[in-house]
Amino acid sequence: MKKISNIDRIRNIGIIAHIDAGKTTVTERILYYTGRSHKIGEVHDGEAVMDWMQDEQERGITITSAVTTCHWKQKEIQIIDTPGHVDFTIEVERSLRVLDGAIGVFCAVGGVEPQSETVWKQADKYHVPKIAFVNKLDRIGSSFLGAVDMMKKRLNANPLITQLPLGSEDDFSGIIDLIRMQQIVWGEDDLGEAFTTEEISPDILETAAEYHEKLIETLAEVDDKIMEAYLSEVPIAPEDIVTAIRKATIDLKLVPVLCGSALKNKGIQPLLDAIVQFLPSPIDVPPMQGTHPETGESIECRSKSTDPLAALIFKVALMEGRKLSYVRIYSGELQAKSNVYNPGRKTDEKLARILRMHANKRERIETASAGSIVGIVGLKESSTGETLCSRDHPVLLEQIEFYEPVISVAVEPKTHVDEEKLDEVLEKFIAEDPTLRFKKDDDTGQTILSGMGELHLEVIISRMQREFKTNVNVGKPQVVYRETIAKEAAGSAVFDKEISGQRHFGEVKLKLKPLQRGSENRFRSAINAETIPDIFIPAIEKGVMESLESGALMGYPVVDVEAVLTGGSFKESLGTELAYTVSASMACKTALANGQPFLLDPIMDVSVYVLEASMGEAIGDLNARSGKIESIEHKKGLQVIRASVPLAHMFGYSTALRSATQGRGTFTMQFSHFDRK
Repeated sequence: MKKISNIDRIRNIGIIAHIDAGKTTVTERILYYTGRSHKIGEVHDGEAVMDWMQDEQERGITITSAVTTCHWKQKEIQIIDTPGHVDFTIEVERSLRVLDGAIGVFCAVGGVEPQSETVWKQADKYHVPKIAFVNKLDRIGSSFLGAVDMMKKRLNANPLITQLPLGSEDDFSGIIDLIRMQQIVWGEDDLGEAFTTEEISPDILETAAEYHEKLIETLAEVDDKIMEAYLSEVPIAPEDIVTAIRKATIDLKLVPVLCGSALKNKGIQPLLDAIVQFLPSPIDVPPMQGTHPETGESIECRSKSTDPLAALIFKVALMEGRKLSYVRIYSGELQAKSNVYNPGRKTDEKLARILRMHANKRERIETASAGSIVGIVGLKESSTGETLCSRDHPVLLEQIEFYEPVISVAVEPKTHVDEEKLDEVLEKFIAEDPTLRFKKDDDTGQTILSGMGELHLEVIISRMQREFKTNVNVGKPQVVYRETIAKEAAGSAVFDKEISGQRHFGEVKLKLKPLQRGSENRFRSAINAETIPDIFIPAIEKGVMESLESGALMGYPVVDVEAVLTGGSFKESLGTELAYTVSASMACKTALANGQPFLLDPIMDVSVYVLEASMGEAIGDLNARSGKIESIEHKKGLQVIRASVPLAHMFGYSTALRSATQGRGTFTMQFSHFDRK
């Protein structure tokens, strides 16, 4: 494949959306029209290039984000196709962390669905410029303007309509380009390569002129040159409109909205044009900020190949048993068989190979420079969220935030051979997926596997059996609770022991106070240095925080508690960090037991989509599950019930909903917060 070296010609984009909005279908068309694929792979046939895992092909959903590169009009587009299911939201999070732009795909029937809101907020969090593509306009009940209106209400976005659909539902045949005031019509051939550009039909010209005027008015509000031309009533050239839209998009002021039907091969070529015209190159976005690992001073990582190396590992995958690290290079250059420095671990790593990725296919390259997203083979210790740089110019980039698991299952190896492999296999999965956890239950001898949802754990167990030939028996899913206390409580402890010929002494007195939900844990000292020297305060804090990792009720992590050091004692020459850490932990355990501990449930945001005839039964079922109905709204013949429900009561809900609605009801669910039932 030819390599475009100019950094300003690169577009690093992600495709984000709710499950089943058509992300992978859009990506498959992009790959076909750019010549990267020679046939269109369909998700429903299990032949999509980007859904290469067997579990993805069987389930018809994207599970892992896949990277590929293609070219369009002298621009290099590096694409990450992300999952839409809430259980795999970490894949979206870490992809958006390294992308310069995103395409939000919305179903013209469903509009802005719950997971669309989640991924949009993730993109906002990383200040990623976006364009929106309203898909599935050939479907019955589709509404382009309805989807745009929902973008305003649900996403707080400022959409800029740049296209209108030509026809609707079964009659959808093309788009009206409001920038150039022309219509694009696709032929009836299956592959959508042939289309004609023509003058707008007289019957829709008035509507097109009205929306063209609205486009100019919206642009004038954010662009002085367009405002000046608009007030002077001077004709504005399409090139000037494109320039203004590009600037407003990169500045996060507007979201250009396009439309089409990916499955019917309509609207993808104009979407490709919009990607290269409106979304930024690596040099159009602010330089990535890092810090010096020793001094803490701020370092700017500019998108220049000649600058010192700064790269972020945003994903680790196992391919054919080998560790493959996905890296975004922010500045400098990577070279195969060279050494790089990991400032977080203070270790040197050797790059064996650099790979340009196309889903699960790989192409070896010798160098990769600023702006590139590549795969690396050879890193032994470095993991997700860590920085690679040069030892001479160390820099630490901001880490990626990971989510805490909310559901667990018990797994037991079936044979002695499986038992020997189990821990090693799980360690490999955790290296891939930071939202996965496992621990041994000392009482039962079982391994407890925790993740983001039932589907998440199902896929891990399926992959365990398929890829590593490790067979396990799986117990029922268990909720991962949190613990907290109901009232203020005190605790004290003395540690006074001789260990290896040295006497260790430490006495700690503290009290625990309950905090508001979502406050996390805090520690503060309310004593002076005469009671306990300041040098031992960090050891006491360490003991408290370690103790809070396992509660007094059922051993779940304790949250929303403030620990205050209120007293203690110190003996000259006998006080040690070990003694104060242990005594602080013991005092904290006592206080936890005295504080009327109770469990906090993971509470889920649930959206249920049912016909009006089934609404009463659906609401009754949610109430029976201790659900709290937040709102009910009417949408295109459906009733949308939004509720918050404890996760413990949601097991088996999909079966119950199908039964209550004759298979017509659907629902989505995502973690909201921890709280008392």
